[in-house]
Amino acid sequence: MRPRPARTAGSLLAGAVLTASATIGAVPAHAAAPSATAAAAPKHCVSKANPKQAQRISDAIRSALSGRSGTESVAVLDRKRGISCSVGGTRRYDSASVVKATILAATLRRAIEKGRGLTANEKSLAHKMITRSDNGAASSLWRSLGRTRMQKFLNMAGMKSTKLGPDGYWGLTQITTGDQIKLLSLLTKGNKVLTDRARDYQLTLMNSVVPAQRWGTPAGRPTGVKWHVKNGWLPRHGKHWRVHSIGAFTGRGENYMIVVLTRDTPSMGYAVTTIERVASAVHRNLNPGLRSQSFQSTPNPTWETSDGSVPPNV
Repeated sequence: MRPRPARTAGSLLAGAVLTASATIGAVPAHAAAPSATAAAAPKHCVSKANPKQAQRISDAIRSALSGRSGTESVAVLDRKRGISCSVGGTRRYDSASVVKATILAATLRRAIEKGRGLTANEKSLAHKMITRSDNGAASSLWRSLGRTRMQKFLNMAGMKSTKLGPDGYWGLTQITTGDQIKLLSLLTKGNKVLTDRARDYQLTLMNSVVPAQRWGTPAGRPTGVKWHVKNGWLPRHGKHWRVHSIGAFTGRGENYMIVVLTRDTPSMGYAVTTIERVASAVHRNLNPGLRSQSFQSTPNPTWETSDGSVPPNV
């Protein structure tokens, strides 16, 4: 019998990620330029408490995506300011290595249900999977969990739009920005799905990724704000890149999340630039006046090489 979603987990995010317009969709490369009339432009961000700031962020996201090749979806949730943004929130993407954050959360949930901590082997696999994006570790945990337990976690987390990849192809799990925000929300606020200890453990690993994989949503964050990131980078059939970054930002009283998913970009580096344009625009407009970290990552020799989440012939 298929497990029923936990009500409490679902209620955590009710209304948190809003699609501002039914016609937004993902933002294609050749989308028409915004109207000169602000009122005619789609409203990507909403906030009852800070509507003017939400509008500035909406405009900044639109500007960051203007003229970029490929297709992008963006989601932002700021609990402190009551701001949520969604661009193409229902469009699904091949997850690539981003799904490793979900695999770890499901592993932690299994341990909680069994009344224990992670085993030494699980800790070793989790560390390699998140900090180095190790595919063998991800495959081991994926097989250990099985599809039934993975689906149970998705149900509990309210990640209803996520579709698990076929067989052992966890990198082909279909994800949305909205569901990735739900996952990050579980990690950054107390809930009944993950204990505080489990949440802290995963966030610590996401703050410990190797330097070569710290690109993406952390770009342009304010000095003193702590980042927690998981990225994915996958070309299908040697081209058609899927490059994603999910990030949570805490410290200095902050608690906000940014998710950017992309596909069909001409290269990995091009997609990273797109993601970092969006991220820096969001950070800057959420934190006006604060000094920001350098917003553009230095290209790494490992770029343009697949994260290996899906075999090249699949």
